[in-house]
Amino acid sequence: MLSQHADVATVAVVGVPDDKWGEAVTAVIVAREGARPNADELINPVKAKKASAHAPKHAKFVNELPMTGVGKVDKKVLKAGFWTGRERMMG
Repeated sequence: MLSQHADVATVAVVGVPDDKWGEAVTAVIVAREGARPNADELINPVKAKKASAHAPKHAKFVNELPMTGVGKVDKKVLKAGFWTGRERMMG
């Protein structure tokens, strides 16, 4: 659903450290050139359509996502950046 938004070029959804829940779903987003999306504008429609339990808790905007050699988002590398300095990385 996030990937279909007009202001989103690419998105990956990963679990990141969260003091309350242990891990929180976060959307890591590359905006389309010239677009300036607002996190709430992207997440609120997901909450409305799929319920807040299935919606990302946070959004982080980046210039690019790490990619594998076959052109897919490298979620392992992406997640590792959030978990640096933690004792363990969850799921």
